[in-house]
Amino acid sequence: MSYLEEIQAAIIEGKHAEIEAMVSKLIEEDVDLNDLINKGMIAAMDVVGERFASGQIFVPEMLVSAMTMKKGLNLIRPLLKAEEAEPKATIVMCTVKGDIHDIGKNLVIMMLEGAGFRVIDLGVDLSVDDLITRVMEIKPNIIGLSALLTTTMPEMKKVIAKLEENGLRDTVKIMVGGAPVDRKFANMIGADGYGEDAAQAVRLARSFVVD
Repeated sequence: MSYLEEIQAAIIEGKHAEIEAMVSKLIEEDVDLNDLINKGMIAAMDVVGERFASGQIFVPEMLVSAMTMKKGLNLIRPLLKAEEAEPKATIVMCTVKGDIHDIGKNLVIMMLEGAGFRVIDLGVDLSVDDLITRVMEIKPNIIGLSALLTTTMPEMKKVIAKLEENGLRDTVKIMVGGAPVDRKFANMIGADGYGEDAAQAVRLARSFVVD
């Protein structure tokens, strides 16, 4: 088994207690760190995402795999040159105003980071104006909006309207998600896409970058 296959297996199987020692050993052996990330870690999280989407594994298993990947990645990132560490894109994530639920959002963030995106978590209960201010500062490629309460779903539409008002709508892609949200609602409010789960959110974000 190659070192990449070993890393993939460790992440897929959620060997969080062993991953740091494995990665440290590979760093000492001077392996290609970009291969380690892209062909080892990200490839493993792709498998995890596919298994989750097909119902072979569930949220607890996916969380353990994501945590395992993150522990390994944290050892590698400081060693990469700036140009090598360039993320695929920057994504800001938040739960909209009036909603304090963040479990789903946090899982999506872990999966997006696992897929090589730079993700900035703006937290929960975020007002439209505060979000617009942060978007102007950060200049992200993608905005991810989450809601668990049906009463807070209209906030997503307000965000899109405010982005248009400030001339920012064409600068970002917007993806939405959360238990009460569906594709029809996403289309109705003018979002660019809807992620049913964390695995779908990753596929969606990747499609935005390719486009």
